[in-house]
Amino acid sequence: MGDMLEVFLNEARDLLEQLEAALLDLEKRPGDRELVNTTFRALHTLKGSGGMFGPPAMAAFAHELENAFEKVRQDRAPVTPNLVSLLLQSADQIRKLLFESAGDHSAESARLAAALAEEVGMDGTAAPAAASMVVASAAVAPAEATRTWRIRLALERSALAFGTNPLSLFDELRELGTLSVRADADALPALDALVPTEFHLVFHLDLETAAPRSAIEDVFIFVDGPDAVRIEDIAAAPASAPAPVAEPVAETVAPVASAPAAPASKAAAPTEARSGDVPRADAHVRVSASRLDTLLDQVGELVIAQARLSALARNRHDPVLIAVAEEIDRLSGDLRDSAMGMRMVPIEQLFGRYRRVVRDLSSDLGKEIDLSFSGEDTELDKTVLDRLGDPLVHIIRNSIDHGIESAERRDAAGKPKRGSLHLAARQVGTEVQIEIADDGAGLNRARILEKAVAAGVVADGTVPSDREIDELIFHPGLSTAAAVSNLSGRGVGMDVVKRTIGELHGTIDIDTRPGEGTRFVLRLPLTLAIIDGLEVAVGETHCILPLTSVEECVELATVQSRSSGGRNFVDIRGTLVPLLWAGEVFGGRREGAIVVVAQNDAGKLGIVVDQVVGQHQTVIKPLSPLHASIGGLVGSTILGDGSVALILDVNSLARHAAKTPAAADSLAA
Repeated sequence: MGDMLEVFLNEARDLLEQLEAALLDLEKRPGDRELVNTTFRALHTLKGSGGMFGPPAMAAFAHELENAFEKVRQDRAPVTPNLVSLLLQSADQIRKLLFESAGDHSAESARLAAALAEEVGMDGTAAPAAASMVVASAAVAPAEATRTWRIRLALERSALAFGTNPLSLFDELRELGTLSVRADADALPALDALVPTEFHLVFHLDLETAAPRSAIEDVFIFVDGPDAVRIEDIAAAPASAPAPVAEPVAETVAPVASAPAAPASKAAAPTEARSGDVPRADAHVRVSASRLDTLLDQVGELVIAQARLSALARNRHDPVLIAVAEEIDRLSGDLRDSAMGMRMVPIEQLFGRYRRVVRDLSSDLGKEIDLSFSGEDTELDKTVLDRLGDPLVHIIRNSIDHGIESAERRDAAGKPKRGSLHLAARQVGTEVQIEIADDGAGLNRARILEKAVAAGVVADGTVPSDREIDELIFHPGLSTAAAVSNLSGRGVGMDVVKRTIGELHGTIDIDTRPGEGTRFVLRLPLTLAIIDGLEVAVGETHCILPLTSVEECVELATVQSRSSGGRNFVDIRGTLVPLLWAGEVFGGRREGAIVVVAQNDAGKLGIVVDQVVGQHQTVIKPLSPLHASIGGLVGSTILGDGSVALILDVNSLARHAAKTPAAADSLAA
């Protein structure tokens, strides 16, 4: 049961996300029947699965939600913002019942159930169709209330592969009344062309029942496909009289269930009967993240072993060994790309969570905000995506609370009363760029500087640049909020953003215009497992610089250098780039021949090294606890000869270079 329970909980998480997304869409398009059906299917599945595997309290609560929403599905209750709010709160309550077993949640469940019943106009009894949703072995209603329904069921060919069992559907229909089944086998291909996992039968069903049409529709609620189910209401017929055939049926029929097959005429066969003419649907397998992590770790070890093999082949000058090494290089590269591709997920999964965040925050603050997305199909490593969730929440809350003005202030400023917040993502080379842009008032630099001076973060009388003032919002404990609230005012949040983005080896920039809005730009590596790096030599030590940060390499002797305020700069095509001697930073001498120009949060930095070895496929290994606190390092890797190389943190090196020579201490110390 442990494995089955884990599968249920994972499925429940997905269903709750689908339910939340459908409700948010339904609030904007209350007349969309497909959204109504999607919401009901999610509630129906949560109730059914919860009854088998979940806590009884969760299954009972989900059943109450389903009963209430049935009124909406029958067009007997409208979709209102208050109803959506109650259902969203109910989805949160289901999460608590599933994942927070400690504590008594019965009072909140009862409150929400009563509020929903009142909202949809329920009188305390179950909705008319609710009784038919619960499978029960009740007797068929009296004959005078019995009606005959004619059903045509044409499942898609891939139905069996996705777990649809027509026999279980027939069993559910029999619990509603008397059922007769006939099968049309004309579409069956020849035996040598038959694929066992593909479905080719069409069923014609006659059902005599007192249950309403909605109860029959509920049986087929998970049957997808165009024209897969057709239900017709015909005049009531005596129980002893055979029901007429709904449509022409093949003369050769395969009887299904216990009902005798009735003779029928030949039906038109589908134009395509062979399985090879139909594209196969992709099958999906749920794999735990830990298994993917293990796979990627093993691929990383393979990449290291392949690098050692390539180095060995080059040193021995053996053509046969070189050919084998090149083939292993190609195969390991393909395997690496496949393993990394398994971990890549669309950023839409992350963006979708913020619809609820924006809705709740805008409601709490009394602001009207339109949220929009672009680039949702951009893919990012799952590890990066998971770590990115909280930082984006902080930025979004900052934009809504501090950035976007109230409707009155926007109207006075000549802006639309509804504010806009846009989340965008796109891949740029080996990086993913994420933007969060609002059309609010922009950063109040005067107030930020005033708060920073009052807090002692900036010395009184100092005149920092606009960029430096903007960066102050990331300083711990600094807030421009007038009062502490449940949203802001304590000066925590944005510093977490800066720290987390740095830990992800990314950067964050701010572009703000007073009165027009603010744009946060995050640049992140596609993955944290294997990166492309530039191998450089500093004396006898080899180091790795992330290739995403490297712009170019120039010889130190070919460019002009100058000093200012105790710092050294190099002139590269008219741009002064501060220099940092890597050998000096790590406790050696100021020597070097090559300037590696790297991009960092503050601009550009020229790192002087002795030699550029070349591009290196870098498998990132964590530092030991002893070395993890050393600034300027983000990890280590193993080179082809088996030696260890340090991976340098360009942002930390830039901060080190900004110190005066007198105050600069080597990282080795």
